[in-house]
This record gives sequence, C-alpha cells and structure tokens, in this order.
Amino acid sequence: MKIESYRQLQVWQKAVRLVTEVYRISRVFPKEETFGLTSQTRRAAVSVPANIAEGWGRNMSREYVQFLRVARGSLLELETHLEIARNLGYLGNPMHEMLLEKTQELNKMLNSMIQALSKSMTKDE
Repeated sequence: MKIESYRQLQVWQKAVRLVTEVYRISRVFPKEETFGLTSQTRRAAVSVPANIAEGWGRNMSREYVQFLRVARGSLLELETHLEIARNLGYLGNPMHEMLLEKTQELNKMLNSMIQALSKSMTKDE
C-alpha cells in the first residue's frame, strides 16, 4: 500500500491521539499554570504531529528527516513536562506511566522512520 498522505501514517495518528490525551489531562492542572506548564506541555505535544505533517509536505527526504528529529525533540520535551507535572502532584503515577508508554512508543516509531529514511538517502547518493 502506497502512503499518499501523512494522515495515513500510524505515527502521526498516534501522535494526534496523544495530543488529545494531553489536553484532557492538563485541564486539571492548577489555574496558575495556564501560561506555564499547561501551555508548554500542550505546545510540546502539538509539535509532534505538526512536525510529522510539515516534514511530509516538504517532499524532500533530508528535510523530512530534520522535521522528524524536531518531532522527536518535542516528544522528549513533552516527557520532561509530564515528569515535572507528576513531581508537582498535578499528574498521578498511573496516568504518568500511561503517557510515558505512549511517548516511548512514538519515540521508537520516529527513530525507525529516521533510520529508514537516512539509509535510503545514503543509497541514493
């Protein structure tokens, strides 16, 4: 099956679902965090699927790999925000663990894509 749109990529679909979870969960963060941890956490989460989509739209493997790396960086930023939220008591351990599992799965998927695209680029050179 040929993938014709980034919307067909499992990694993008899972990243969008993660964003939805992050928005739901961060609703209970304290009001004083609205422009702090809540905003930062949401922005990091949104950046993951957004960079996957933007990179796809560039139609150049090198640029796409760079956008996938940015998505991976945002994912690790999100993990850090979630850790801080847990440490501050805004996020319970079970929820933190569930989100961490999702971020780790996405990280593996992004790493695989980066490696595959990087290999195909070296073959083409």
